[in-house]
Amino acid sequence: MLPALAHVDCWIFDLDNTLYPASADLFGRIDVKMGLFIQNLLGVDAQEARRIQKSYFVEHGTTLNGLMAAHGIEPREFLDFVHDIEMDALAEDRRLVEAVARLPGRKLIFTNGDEAYARRVLGRLGLSHSFEAVHDIHACAYQPKPHPASYDAMCRALDVRPQTALFVEDMARNLRPAKALGMKTVWVNNGSDHGAHEHHPDFIDYEIAEVGEWLEQILGTTR
Repeated sequence: MLPALAHVDCWIFDLDNTLYPASADLFGRIDVKMGLFIQNLLGVDAQEARRIQKSYFVEHGTTLNGLMAAHGIEPREFLDFVHDIEMDALAEDRRLVEAVARLPGRKLIFTNGDEAYARRVLGRLGLSHSFEAVHDIHACAYQPKPHPASYDAMCRALDVRPQTALFVEDMARNLRPAKALGMKTVWVNNGSDHGAHEHHPDFIDYEIAEVGEWLEQILGTTR
């Protein structure tokens, strides 16, 4: 293990565009479904729906949170609709599976999606049995990353000690609250939409391009 990370006993990972490449564009399919949901909800055309969607994402952390705040929608209805997508763009990543298995300590997922969707993604990646728990948007009471309350809720619910935890995430701004709590932070800079938004080196300890490759680097090769 890299000496600077020898104290880490809890490894926390975001899901989308973190455990698989942003080039898979799975979120692009979800994006389309979000636009359709907004069109149906508000009776607007595709262009206006996209404008609303992106403004809610930037202002509220997720499109869902914006829709809840502005229109009082039922979150499970929205999540079930937008996550009903094909996942053929994903495939098992043996290097990632083996590297995660070698990490010492606990392994957790912390996502703004829901657990049912997260489990489908993990299954496609060969990671179904790699993580102790998934802390999702329901568990955060719909306060998404980067809302500080979502990090506090995750730490309480899963008994995480921030001072011995590390968080890996593709959205740079979502690392700020983790760093403030005392976690080590890893930014996956892989071209995610809005990934570099509010980026600042003060709250990013490591900048990487791909999780599996980085884990092999810090763990050392077994070959």
